[in-house]
Amino acid sequence: MATTKWAIDPTHSEIGFKVKHMMFTNVSGKFQEFHAIAETEEDLFDKATFEFSTKTASLTTGNPDRDLHLSSGDFFDAEKYPNINFISTSYTKVSEGEYKLTGDLTLRGTTKEVTLDVEFHGTALDPWGNKKAGFGITGKINRKDWGLNWNSALEAGGVLVGEEVKLHIELQFVKQ
Repeated sequence: MATTKWAIDPTHSEIGFKVKHMMFTNVSGKFQEFHAIAETEEDLFDKATFEFSTKTASLTTGNPDRDLHLSSGDFFDAEKYPNINFISTSYTKVSEGEYKLTGDLTLRGTTKEVTLDVEFHGTALDPWGNKKAGFGITGKINRKDWGLNWNSALEAGGVLVGEEVKLHIELQFVKQ
């Protein structure tokens, strides 16, 4: 079988996350600069491999002061660690259109295995004849596993920033 390469369509993709703030609300953010590729056998995604990277400095939460703090050494340390990388190690079918994507996530110089839930939306031709494939990916990680330890205790109890990070990713690939 021939290998097919797929490149990310960044205008139709989004890499987002949510973290608890003050233990009762969520702060959302996203990365604006990212790159991803997938490889399949023919056009079949049942045994796909994925690679992803994003520029940590491209993070935005809609608040410039918060973004600056998140890029600092307290969190992502974007100057020292300019990229977040993910390389898949397995892609396993759970049921029709649902998969588990396992791989190595490297953040702040630390690599840990993560498993994410994938909803494969299918493939279609766009109006210009390009074959596209769509995915919805969700998961949770503990930011402290990658050394993002900064926090501040609240006077009423609890902490300012939650440890659990919820990932919400929409990817659209274009067949090369």
